[in-house]
Amino acid sequence: MPKILMKGNEAIAEAALRAGATNYFCYPITPQTEVAEYLARRMPEVGGVFLQAESEVAVGNILFGAAATGKRVFTSSSSPGISLMQEAISYIAGAQLPCVIVNIMRGGPGLGGILPAQSDYFQAVKGGGHGDYRLLVLAPSSIQEAVDLTMLSFYLADKYRNPVMVIGDGMIGQMMEPVEFPENYKEPPLPPKDWACTGAKDREPHIIKSLFLDPIALEENSLILHRKYEQMKTEEVRCELYKTSPKNKILIVSYGTMARICQTAIDELEAEGISVGLFRPISLFPYPEKELYTEVVRKNIEKVLVIEMSIGQMVEDVERIVKGARPIQFFGRTGGVVPSPEEAKEQIKLLLKKETIAKPRKKKKA
Repeated sequence: MPKILMKGNEAIAEAALRAGATNYFCYPITPQTEVAEYLARRMPEVGGVFLQAESEVAVGNILFGAAATGKRVFTSSSSPGISLMQEAISYIAGAQLPCVIVNIMRGGPGLGGILPAQSDYFQAVKGGGHGDYRLLVLAPSSIQEAVDLTMLSFYLADKYRNPVMVIGDGMIGQMMEPVEFPENYKEPPLPPKDWACTGAKDREPHIIKSLFLDPIALEENSLILHRKYEQMKTEEVRCELYKTSPKNKILIVSYGTMARICQTAIDELEAEGISVGLFRPISLFPYPEKELYTEVVRKNIEKVLVIEMSIGQMVEDVERIVKGARPIQFFGRTGGVVPSPEEAKEQIKLLLKKETIAKPRKKKKA
């Protein structure tokens, strides 16, 4: 099938349709509104349902009801919009319902700005809502990977009866790249959705809820969820190694489009005779913990450099996983400022000289 030049948001929308999504609910917010704009036209063409609700709070609760019918449902939003859905996301996880949530991140906190950032890591990975629940979180670094992971996310949501989040910064949503959609897309078989509310003419009614007044019943539900998350840790870990070799003294850890910027820096340093490797987590939950630790403790790695478009969020997980086996350094920009390959190279050279990480330079006012 020929490749098509598409904007990231539109490619994500088309990927969801091709994965069998039939219900999309949204409230517009930059920088992901093109998902809604695209599906307002395309969803009726495939016999699906498009609904713009009055708020993100409403979207979250509509997702709950639609997911309970067994349909493939999803939404997309950006940072503060996802925040408004958190209560409903916790309910959906507690009720063991599958759905897909796409977060095209913008700068924050608060209303922030519309430029790219990665400062929703805590919200996505640690659980932004209440209670003992987790989301399965996937982080693409290209438009093609956004297509592939979006399609995969619907299968994983059904497999685990759990919300799955695809998380990308504003660049993933707004930039354009050639993408290819698989022909005759097929998934592994899934069990029948005999839990769904589809009408009870020939069976007992199904009651889907996250309310358990008996503490023993509530604990058992939480333990069922926990066992699913442990299964995810066994079966759904995804990561990529880029130019890792025994010659590396520095290992960069980065994700999403920031990892692509780091790849450019690594390629340019290689031309200068400097060998640096990259560890890119693709699943942020479950995090590739064993894979990262194994790569870090190779005897030639002297330091680990975490680079994010945030003040420092994923770095806390890297520190937890490495457990002091190697020094961890962090460099990040936030608020919509995207670190350049030159900045990444500067930080790496400082580490090789045994110097500390430099703080971002303040731009002079015109």
